[in-house]
Amino acid sequence: MKNVISTYAAISHTTLGVFVRTVQTTLAVLLASLVLLSSVSYGQGPGSFPPVTDAMLQDPAPSDWLMWRRTLDSWGYSPLAEVNRDNVGQMRMVWTRNLAAATDEITPLAYNGVLYVPQANDVIEAIDAVSGDLIWAYRRDLPEDVSQWIGPHGSNNRNLAIYENLIIDSSAEGFVFALNVQSGEIVWETQVFDYKVNTGTHSSGPIIADGRVISGRSCKSTLGYPGGGPDACFVAAHDALTGVELWRRQLIPKPGEPGYETWGDVPYELRQQVGSWTPSSYDPELKLIIFGTSVTSPAPKIFLDGIDKKYLYHNSTLALEVDTGEIRWYYQHLNDHWDMDHPFERLLVDTAVTPDPDEVEWINPDLKAGEVRKVITGIPGKTGIVYTLDRETGEFLWATPTVFQNIIQNIDGATGEVTENPEVVFRETEQIVFVCPTWLGGKNWETGTYSPLTNTMYYPLRNTCADMMATADFETQRATELEREIVRGGLALYSLAGRHRIAPGTDNLGTVRAINAETGRTEWLHEQRAGTTSLMSTGGGLVFGGDANGRFRAHDHETGEALWEINLGSPVVGFPITYAVDGKQYVAVNTGPWLGSIGTPELRPSRGTNLFVFALP
Repeated sequence: MKNVISTYAAISHTTLGVFVRTVQTTLAVLLASLVLLSSVSYGQGPGSFPPVTDAMLQDPAPSDWLMWRRTLDSWGYSPLAEVNRDNVGQMRMVWTRNLAAATDEITPLAYNGVLYVPQANDVIEAIDAVSGDLIWAYRRDLPEDVSQWIGPHGSNNRNLAIYENLIIDSSAEGFVFALNVQSGEIVWETQVFDYKVNTGTHSSGPIIADGRVISGRSCKSTLGYPGGGPDACFVAAHDALTGVELWRRQLIPKPGEPGYETWGDVPYELRQQVGSWTPSSYDPELKLIIFGTSVTSPAPKIFLDGIDKKYLYHNSTLALEVDTGEIRWYYQHLNDHWDMDHPFERLLVDTAVTPDPDEVEWINPDLKAGEVRKVITGIPGKTGIVYTLDRETGEFLWATPTVFQNIIQNIDGATGEVTENPEVVFRETEQIVFVCPTWLGGKNWETGTYSPLTNTMYYPLRNTCADMMATADFETQRATELEREIVRGGLALYSLAGRHRIAPGTDNLGTVRAINAETGRTEWLHEQRAGTTSLMSTGGGLVFGGDANGRFRAHDHETGEALWEINLGSPVVGFPITYAVDGKQYVAVNTGPWLGSIGTPELRPSRGTNLFVFALP
């Protein structure tokens, strides 16, 4: 595909590189021995705790939720079916527990009768999954100034990883670390970067891919501090048993690397903010780590080296070799001037591909309808556009909008090349354009889910637009009320300001849309005033999800009908999970602060931060 997909030849390794890897391997062996000894010293003898293996992560037991979206393909689907369409109306809360202040977008892990719960500021708790009683708590001793460097989003921690007898996490001050799963004591920790030098936040959390801890960074810096430059934007792999770093893939090409020239004359040290702030997916058969990236800073390309450059690898899907971190292929979704980040979950699905031309806007003309392909699908970015790509090669297959958008004008079906709407591309400073959706999405960090029972993906979406301004001056005293309001609602980090509103033609901010993965057809659409949040699907024919007004509900996966609902009082910001203990199914989700509401002033939920667990009587 022209200028879109690039196949990378293997880069020969230098003698020094061979020496370094030899030293790393030796250290790994020594540290693995220490890990084994430490496990024994903690009283974790053979057979006392069933270790979590790569085979278990690749095919988890129905009772377990072992990672962010439960499986490495990021489906967010559980085969558990005790709670189903016939009896979900009987479901009741069985326990609740308060979480650390400021906890919001989190995923508990469920294994062996225990929930492992990540929380704000690197708090981790192990909680009895049936009773809600605390087993152990870990509170990392963070530097007092860390929040000044990494900003308010630095406390986020969406996900933990579990491997063998370890709970593994990434920390606010730039470490990856492992805890003994039964005691909460530190087993190993490795510094990944200095938070005062290469400022980056860890909100994605890690996954495990063939014994490697894979973690990304958002590489955002706060105003007034250095950092967030090209060295801060990377995905790294560490040995899960020892913490030894195995490779690091920088997301802004270095001098001499393919793609470096796509930034034009922008000085290398000023190339920044192309981060990966959502956990990766992994295909163990293809040995590919697949994830997305975010916008540049500043976002309007008039503040970089012009609108004609691609600025790789921003707003792209990348496929990395798990063994080396080398890029096998990439696909760039757009040249982003508006903070339309594309780092969200990639669904890995094997499906027939038969896009319906009556509902799908852009289709590859060479596609053989009905052919079964290994695809990446879903809504990867804030534009709300579904993309389906071949996951072996990155070939574009089809794409279509799901919300009102005026950013993408066309996608060439034969090449996948994207054309942005020239009417909304900034061409001068302090220009104002009307853009749909806004940087709130469309789609945002709130996850969708895929059910193999229906071959359908379900997405929480928002109907948003904004009068958006490209500006580097946030102290402006420009005369009109409109422009003053725009500047007050700005993102100085990205040189953007905006006045947000609900999209024209509707009064509803939130939707849940069911999209057939084979045809691209919308199977059903649920619309409501409150913004919708992350979803989970189950073998019981249910789609669970919440909203910004505190409602948590279960939808029928075939019709969208709400079969059960409860008011939790505060925005349902967590990623819902389900698990089973001794054959009994439970559903868990948390509430906390949420910043995605616009145009719904009558909705005034509280801001309680709690974990709620439900089950049948």
